[in-house]
Amino acid sequence: MATQLSQKRAHNSSPIPDRLYFKIGDVARICDVETYVLRFWETQFPQLKPNKSGTGQRLYRRRDVEVALEIRDLVHGQGYTLSGARQALDQAKRPRANAQKARYQEPSRDSQSRLPLAGSEATVRLDAVVRTVGQARVELREIAALLALPDPRTPRRRPRLSGMQECEDTLFPA
Repeated sequence: MATQLSQKRAHNSSPIPDRLYFKIGDVARICDVETYVLRFWETQFPQLKPNKSGTGQRLYRRRDVEVALEIRDLVHGQGYTLSGARQALDQAKRPRANAQKARYQEPSRDSQSRLPLAGSEATVRLDAVVRTVGQARVELREIAALLALPDPRTPRRRPRLSGMQECEDTLFPA
């Protein structure tokens, strides 16, 4: 059944050209809907957010076009209402978000015991790290002390007009 749906979707959906940005008319042609429908979908679906150029022209990325095609399939192909399509898109997005969150969670204590460094190797490496950090701190303190010192020779600015000679009372000397 799932293979039939994916084949059906592949047959019904037009191929997306390989471009960086698409104008709203191009997306309307690809999705086979009117431009006002796309503008309305932007208000109803938070997933559909095209960029806008300096002149206000909507510029859809490939991901936006894919979302628009998915919305069109849900609403026109499968008969979902707009709120139902919105919920279906949210449900499809959640498993990916949960997988990403699980990937970035802090490791448990069991995973710490499976680290490749043994006890003595870890101690040696930790000592080297502590030494390096201590050396960096000393160097930073030296730099801060140098920056805190007042500059002993501040160059004096010469007046701008010092090179001009005093001229006579007339504007045009003979």
